[in-house]
Amino acid sequence: MADIIKLLPDHVANQIAAGEVVQRPASVVKELLENAIDADATEIKLVLKDAGKSLIQVIDNGVGMSPTDARLSFERHATSKIDTAEDLFNLHTKGFRGEALASIAAIAHVELKTRNEATEIGTKICIEGSEVSAQEATVVPVGTTISVKNLFYNIPARRNFLKSNPVETRHIIDEFHRVALAHPSVAFKMIHNGNDVFNLPESNSRQRIVNIFGSKTNEKLVPVSEETDIVKVTGFVLKPEFGKKSRGEQFFFVNDRFIKSPYLHHSVSSAFEGLMRPDHHPGYFLFLDVDPHSIDINIHPTKTEVKFEDEHAIYAMLRSTIKHSLGQFNVAPVLDFDKDATFDTPYAYAGKSPVMPTIEVDKNFNPFDNERKQPSIKFPFKRESASSWESLYVGLKDQNERDRELGSFEVESEEVSGSLFTSEKSSEAHVTFQIQNKYIVSSIKSGLMIIHQNLAHQRILYEGFLKSITINEAVSQQLLFPLTLHFSKPKVVLLQGLKEQLEYTGFIFSKLEDEMAEIQGIPVGVVESSIEGIFEQLISDFQNDVPDAGFSQNDLLAKSLAKTMAIKTGVSMQREAQEHLIHQLFACKEPSVSPDNRPVLITMDVADFDKKFM
Repeated sequence: MADIIKLLPDHVANQIAAGEVVQRPASVVKELLENAIDADATEIKLVLKDAGKSLIQVIDNGVGMSPTDARLSFERHATSKIDTAEDLFNLHTKGFRGEALASIAAIAHVELKTRNEATEIGTKICIEGSEVSAQEATVVPVGTTISVKNLFYNIPARRNFLKSNPVETRHIIDEFHRVALAHPSVAFKMIHNGNDVFNLPESNSRQRIVNIFGSKTNEKLVPVSEETDIVKVTGFVLKPEFGKKSRGEQFFFVNDRFIKSPYLHHSVSSAFEGLMRPDHHPGYFLFLDVDPHSIDINIHPTKTEVKFEDEHAIYAMLRSTIKHSLGQFNVAPVLDFDKDATFDTPYAYAGKSPVMPTIEVDKNFNPFDNERKQPSIKFPFKRESASSWESLYVGLKDQNERDRELGSFEVESEEVSGSLFTSEKSSEAHVTFQIQNKYIVSSIKSGLMIIHQNLAHQRILYEGFLKSITINEAVSQQLLFPLTLHFSKPKVVLLQGLKEQLEYTGFIFSKLEDEMAEIQGIPVGVVESSIEGIFEQLISDFQNDVPDAGFSQNDLLAKSLAKTMAIKTGVSMQREAQEHLIHQLFACKEPSVSPDNRPVLITMDVADFDKKFM
């Protein structure tokens, strides 16, 4: 039998390795940004075209590379970060496997320009599918510029699995946030299709968070700080009232490396226990500094998972640190037996010497003296005469006479009947009832019909919004005072793409730019206080599943608005409102299913009841 095992060619092996390292354009952005950080860059610029599918370019002012290092950087397992296996447990850098550039070069057109301070002429290398097509000297500043073009050009199947440009852009922004938050001392700039998305100057952690997520974030932050022999915890948590239904602003960093840890997330959630609504999640930006020997970051290809040596102790310390910070800044109640808040010196009296209080006693005061002297107090108002009390009873006699003329009157009382459900008329053909403020029960010829009020209202609103967007007609109610909402810049960009469709549903924007949305009109029937929640849910839905333009985008917009604005479970409805909901439901094209294809109603035949009594 012939031998069947053979060595794979290098370009095939690199493509297989690229499947682990490079999953989408955001993976390339992460690797290149981390390489720039490891090169001690103080300014990093990210340039994108078509969500990274056409171009990903990272420009840094780091130490650069020599011609030999520039060529070796594209070889597999070539790295400057480690020398021995023991170095894996003493890492202070980002990339250390030496597979990133080799994997990227195997599935894209890569151009590298670099120069270090020791050389006057830089190096330019062009690689296509792991094959070096050109290497020449060039004039470039100190630092490195790497351009990745036509990602997955030689693997069409992988390219076809990429999502739409808005989805891929969101993943890139997520990776950009993770690197920028971990390194506030580095200036970052991001440009997409010629438009500035982020321009983050050198700053501290708090300023970096505010620059990324908007100026209104500053008032939401609660500082967290604790240092022990095991771990040093710094960062911020968001106040409980600013919790969101989505898990957006949640960041863990261990030794300036972003990680995902459900175990530590549970620790943070437990610290907020009792302070947040059940369906909301806390936001946090937490930085953990631990001994590199006590963690293993080499357990996942993307290095986003970390194994701790003593994770139980870190869990307990993180939980207690956050609870202490919430209590210290009067966000949550705190129990302290050694201190009474009433003994604190007021701020206005801090630093002043105390003054001995004086007591004045009237020595001539006699409690048995009938002729007491009136106190010498000057009232700012005119004292009424003693006869003015008679004016209180003016007209009372006439009122009593009118009451007697009215005769007897009846007091309305609840009529006691033997029926389970009260109805206005016993002969009424259709009677509706509400069960547990969740279901509406209505009688039909064959038996009973049970309607889920939330899903039914979703169907009604969904078809109404879809019709308004399609025919470009909507009814809007003007606000007396414009409503101003604050969002981060990427969220405002997303709303700008939906502005036209939102206006067709009834929203009227007077301003939508920078980090602010000013709303002058809202759809009829929408409560002004719920607008911010509606937009937060809308942005979350579109960030998780952004379709291409056209009907799919309109469909998702109508679904998101209907889901947020529908009558919630637990809301009590009057009889007229129940009947109106049923009439609106059966005027829909698809009354039996919700926008998410869930059943809206069920019917129960009289025969089903008969079987229960047999």
